[in-house]
Amino acid sequence: MFLLNNHVDVTFLLFLWLFGIGSSSASIYNANYCPNNTSYNSNLTFETNLKVLLASMVSNVSLSDGYYFTAMGMGTTSVANGLLLCRGDVSTATCHDCISTAATEITRRCPNKTESIIWYDECMLRFTNRYFAPTSVVPRANLMDGNNISASDLDSFNRTLFGLLNDLIEEAANSRLARKFATGQREFAGHSPENTVYALTECEPDLTTTQCEECLRNAVSTLPSCCGGKQGARALLSYCNARHELFRFYHTSDTSGNKKSVSRVVLIVVPVVVSIILLLCVCYFILKRSRKKYNTLLRENFGEESATLESLQFGLVTIEAATNKFSYEKRIGEGGFGVVYKGVLPDGREIAVKKLSKSSGQGANEFKNEILLIAKLQHRNLVTLLGFCLEEHEKMLIYEFVSNKSLDYFLFDSHRSKQLNWSERYKIIEGIAQGISYLHEHSRLKVIHRDLKPSNVLLDSNMNPKISDFGMARIVAIDQLQGKTNRIVGTYGYMSPEYAMHGQFSEKSDVFSFGVIVLEIISAKRNTRSVFSDHDDLLSYTWEQWMDEAPLNIFDQSIKAEFCDHSEVVKCIQIGLLCVQEKPDDRPKITQVISYLNSSITELPLPKKPIRQSGIVQKIAVGESSSGSTPSINEMSESNFRKAILCDYSPIKSKHR
Repeated sequence: MFLLNNHVDVTFLLFLWLFGIGSSSASIYNANYCPNNTSYNSNLTFETNLKVLLASMVSNVSLSDGYYFTAMGMGTTSVANGLLLCRGDVSTATCHDCISTAATEITRRCPNKTESIIWYDECMLRFTNRYFAPTSVVPRANLMDGNNISASDLDSFNRTLFGLLNDLIEEAANSRLARKFATGQREFAGHSPENTVYALTECEPDLTTTQCEECLRNAVSTLPSCCGGKQGARALLSYCNARHELFRFYHTSDTSGNKKSVSRVVLIVVPVVVSIILLLCVCYFILKRSRKKYNTLLRENFGEESATLESLQFGLVTIEAATNKFSYEKRIGEGGFGVVYKGVLPDGREIAVKKLSKSSGQGANEFKNEILLIAKLQHRNLVTLLGFCLEEHEKMLIYEFVSNKSLDYFLFDSHRSKQLNWSERYKIIEGIAQGISYLHEHSRLKVIHRDLKPSNVLLDSNMNPKISDFGMARIVAIDQLQGKTNRIVGTYGYMSPEYAMHGQFSEKSDVFSFGVIVLEIISAKRNTRSVFSDHDDLLSYTWEQWMDEAPLNIFDQSIKAEFCDHSEVVKCIQIGLLCVQEKPDDRPKITQVISYLNSSITELPLPKKPIRQSGIVQKIAVGESSSGSTPSINEMSESNFRKAILCDYSPIKSKHR
C-alpha cells in the first residue's frame, strides 16, 4: 500500500515493469495533488489560460531537455503558472509521452482547480495561480512498497540507505550539469539474496544549491515515519523527489561508471581551479583599485562591440548629480526592470534614466540588447538612446526625455483622448509607420521590433511619436524573410498569428502589430474582449462594421463631431484591416502602407476577414502550433520566466518609459 498526506489520492500499481525500465511502455501513474480549497466555478479566462499553458508545455518538451517553466496571462488575476520535470535519465520520447499523458490526466483527475500536481514514474507536471514554496514538504506524496526488510538486516539496511541518500543529495545539489539529478547503488550486510539498495534524488534545475539540498533533505526526512523498514519508498514534493528500491529502477549505461568518475574528478578539480582564478582576480583588482575599469566592464558585457560603445558611457557620479542621487521626487515610473528617473545633465539636456534592478536577470539581458541595437539606430520616430552607465554593479540606460508620456496614456482615457484630434492621430499613424520603415528598410540593420503597442510609443512635446523599448527586438539579415524563436515575447492582442502560434517573426509581424495600433488610434479602444461585449475583440468588431458598410461606427465618438476628412479615416481603417490579415503574404509591406498614407488617389486592395484573437488561443489549445513552437500570452521565457516571477518581473509602466 501507499501512504499519502492530505488531499493526495494515489493508486498503487501491482507491478512496475517485468524487466525493470521499459523504453516504450505507458507512463506509470503515481499520485496527484488536488486541494479542495482551490476550485473555481466560472473563470473562463483562467480556464483558457490553463488550456494554452498545458498545450504549450506539451509542444515544448522536445526543446526543454526535460524541464520547462512558463506562464499564461501574466500580470492578471487569472495567471496560470506551469512546470514540467522529467526524470533525468529518461529519453526525450519517453518524456514527451509522459507529459502528454499528464497534461490530459491532470485536469481529468483534478477538474476546475487553480492548482494541481500529478506525479508519474517518468515525470511530474504542475500548475498554480499562486506559488509553491521550494523547500516545503506540503504538498507531497509518500509511496511505499508493501514488502519489509527482515529484522536481522534492518540496521545495516538503514545505515547503508541513508548514507547513500546523503551522498546523492550532495551530488544532485552540487551538480555542475544542466540537471540536478543523481543515482547510485550500495550493498548492505545481510542474509537476504537482495542486498543492494538503489536510490535516486532529483531537484528542479533552477533551484539554488542550498534550496535543492534543503528540499531533498526535507523529502528524505519524511521516509522513516511513513515507510520505515520498507524495501522501496519515495517522497514526491513539488520541487524535488527521492526514491529507493531493492532493484534498479533507473536507466544506466556502460559508460555510467566512467561518467561518475569524471563527475567526481570535476567536482574536485574545478573548485580548486576556480579558487586559484578567483584569488588571482582579487589580487589584480586590489592592485588596480585606484583605476576606473570602464573598458574592462564594457568588454565583459559587450565583447567585441565594446570599442564602439565607449563614447556612450556615462559615469555614475554624473547620473547621480542629474537625478539628485535618484531621489524619490525624480521618479517617473517603475516596474519589474527597476525604476525610471527624470534628470538634467550639466549641459541642460533633460534625460530619462532607466535604472535596472540588481535582481532582474531578464532586465540585464534586455539592457545589453537595447544598447547594442539602439546605439546603431537614429531616426526622428525612434526614441534616442543617449548612453548608459555600467559602474559599481549598477546598470542604467539614459534616454532623451520625452515629455508627453506614452500614446496609451492619452488614447485609452476618456478625457485625455479628446486632446488627440484627428489630424494629430493621423500624424501619429504616419510617424509610427516611418519609424517601422526605418527599422525594416533604411537602417544599417534590419530590425524586427516584436513588441509594438501604444505603451511603447512615446510622444514628444509636439506629439511626434517615438518607438521605444527595443529589449525584445531581433536583428536579421537584410535579405532574410523571416526568423523563428522558441521564446515568445510580446503582448497578447498585438502578436501576429504566425508568431503567437509558431514563433515565426518577420517584417509582417510588426505590420500586424501596427495594424492593431492604427485601429486603436482610430477607435480609442483597446483590442481586448472585455471592451466589446458582443464581439471577441476590436478586429472582429471593425470587420463587422466594414462588412455592414459602416466603418465610421468604430471612430472615437469623442472627436467624431469635429471637422475632418472622413474619407481619410475610412482609408486608415482599411489600412488597419489590411495589416491584420491572417496570412503574412496578404499584409502590405510597411513601405506600401506609407505609400497608401501619402496618396489620396491610390486604390487600396480589399481586406479579408482577420482572425479573431480567441481563434489564435483556440488553435494553440488544440495543438495546431508546430512541435517546436512556444504558444504564449505575455510569455517571457522558460526557466528565466520562473525567476522573473520570484522577482515580481513586469514591464515598466510609467509616466515616461
